[in-house]
Amino acid sequence: MRILFLGNNWVGWQLVQWLQEQEEEIVGLVIHAVDRRKYGDEIINSSKVDPARIFDGSKLHRSATLEAIKSLRPEIGVSALFGYILRSPFIDMMSAGCVNIHPALLPYNRGAYPNVWSIIDGTPAGVTVHYIDEGVDTGDIIAQREIHVEPFDTGISLYNKLEQACVDLFKETWPMLRAGQVPRVAQEKRAGTCHCMHDIVGIDEIDLDRRYCARELIDILRARTFPPYSGAYFRHEGRKIYMRLLFESEDG
Repeated sequence: MRILFLGNNWVGWQLVQWLQEQEEEIVGLVIHAVDRRKYGDEIINSSKVDPARIFDGSKLHRSATLEAIKSLRPEIGVSALFGYILRSPFIDMMSAGCVNIHPALLPYNRGAYPNVWSIIDGTPAGVTVHYIDEGVDTGDIIAQREIHVEPFDTGISLYNKLEQACVDLFKETWPMLRAGQVPRVAQEKRAGTCHCMHDIVGIDEIDLDRRYCARELIDILRARTFPPYSGAYFRHEGRKIYMRLLFESEDG
C-alpha cells in the first residue's frame, strides 16, 4: 500500500521506522515547518524518502504542493501527532482515506494538550486511531485504548504513557488497515470535550488571592509539570515565578 506519512515528534519517528521495517512503501513525507519540528531529522532519515518527496505541512493548502503530492499516487495517509488541520481536497486524495493516531480517548480531549486536560478535567485518558474528516479529531473511530491516570501522574509522565500507547496501538491496528478490514464507529460530534492551544493560558497563572481546593491546585500544578517547558506560575513583584510538582511516595 502506497503511504503518505505525516508526522512529528517521537511517535512519528517510531512509526516511520516501524513501517520501513515492515517493508511498507512510503511514497511521500509531510513534516512540520522547521520552527515547529520535533524529531525532524530522525523522521526524515528513517523514512528514506527522496528529498523531492518531502513536504512542509504549513504549505498543504497550496495548489502546487497538493499537485506534487497527488502525483505520488498515495493510497492512504497516516498521520502521527501531526499538528496541522487537514482539509479537502487533501484528505480526498487517498483512496483508502487518511488515518490519525491521537493521544486521547475520543470523543474526550479532541484538539490540543489531551494529557493536560485529562488530569485537570478528570476525563478518561487514552489513545485513538481514527479516520480524518473535516473536523478536528471528529472522524470515525477505528481502535482505542484507555490509559489509567495515576493521582501522581504529571503532564510529562502521562504524555510519555500516551506516546508509547500510540505506537503500540497503531502497530496492532495496521494489519487491518492494510487489508482494508477495519471497523468504523461514528463519533457523536456533540459529545466529549475539545480544547484549543490557547485554552492552556487560562489555567497557567495561579492567582495568589484566589481560593483553590487542594485537589484543584495539585491537578493544575501536576498537569503543567512538563520540563523543560515553563508551566504554571504566580506573579511576584512583576515577575513570573514558575512551579513544578515533584511526587515521592513513602515506600520510595
